[in-house]
Amino acid sequence: MENLTRRRILTLGAALGLVSVADVSHAWSWSSTGSIAGTDTVTDPFSVWDPTADEVAARLLADGAIPAVNTAWESWVNNSDSLPSGMPDYLTDYLSQVNRLPSWADSALLAASQKLYKRLSSYLFVSESLGSGILSTVIPREARAVYWSAGGADMKARAAKTFTFGYDLHSESAWEPTGHFVVSANKTRLVHSAVRNLLPNSPHFMATADEPKPISNGDILITFHSVATVAHNNLQKWGVTLSAAEQAADLHAWQVALHLLGVQDQFIPASWSDAQQQATQMLWPVVAPTVEGTSLAKTLLGYVEDPVLGLDTGFVSEMVRYLIGDEYSDWLGLPHDLVSRALIKAAWPAYVKFREGLSPIVPDGFYLFDQFVRGIAMLYLNNGTSATQTPITLPTANRPGA
Repeated sequence: MENLTRRRILTLGAALGLVSVADVSHAWSWSSTGSIAGTDTVTDPFSVWDPTADEVAARLLADGAIPAVNTAWESWVNNSDSLPSGMPDYLTDYLSQVNRLPSWADSALLAASQKLYKRLSSYLFVSESLGSGILSTVIPREARAVYWSAGGADMKARAAKTFTFGYDLHSESAWEPTGHFVVSANKTRLVHSAVRNLLPNSPHFMATADEPKPISNGDILITFHSVATVAHNNLQKWGVTLSAAEQAADLHAWQVALHLLGVQDQFIPASWSDAQQQATQMLWPVVAPTVEGTSLAKTLLGYVEDPVLGLDTGFVSEMVRYLIGDEYSDWLGLPHDLVSRALIKAAWPAYVKFREGLSPIVPDGFYLFDQFVRGIAMLYLNNGTSATQTPITLPTANRPGA
């Protein structure tokens, strides 16, 4: 990418009549009465990071210990695995404190989430990978952080690691001893910390950054809403009915996930209603196009568009438009395909209902949608496997040239 400057980003935003993407301010007013903490305070999550984990990552980088840690992590996969040998004592001490569920975790709700996700997996995967994956490219802070970090230079590997997190969370054994999610979450938390230490050293990132370092508690919550809250809304749009108990199980799995990522309890929504109110304040007002985000979207969509699988440009673009809307898709320059648009609008909800057992009629386009789901899995998750095949590793540098 050439000549990425603050002026160019601001010019793009002004030309489109948008709020300046480099000067977004957060006048935070959401009260923690709507959080699992249940207190009554107003604290800006965009001014809160993860100091203990960040200090550990800073020391790992300074000691040159990350390659050895990544090697040690290869054997650390299952929730029941002991912490691996070959790591510095200070990292082992840190992980021994955080590699566990919070005291308020509800085992019954977590077990119910595993059962629920087994039923919802195919279309949650579409919503949270293709839909939320492309939506992330119009979240300016996230797009800039991803682009200028090491992962931005190899987006196929970066996407696979990101989707590994979601795959492990939605696994039918996510919270069991043989599941992977607790380990994946703790690895991801330290990846965030490493990126927080590295990106402020990038003049390209800092030229357009509007925060002293990336991935605050607020930024993690924005990602949560762009994935989980959007998926919650999509299921309703597609006619999937969840009981109150199922909705509670879904939210609780995400509440525990946010805690494991280092988000403070005062910011974690206590209900889906609280989550919707939080998303209204923190996600939708900040979406905007960036040069970095448009580049990332083009790269990601290039992986999915595969004529061999029947996933041509028109179909993929219209599926993205269906998932995230025309406005954001227009920002990214996605083409239109009216035939695919009509098929998706009519057949995708019917496909979901058929897969849910809510309709006995095999819908038009069933084979195409099945190919679509399988194609994403093949491209992003090594045929649908998880961390055992797509390891989450710590970076040692930013994007080359950043």
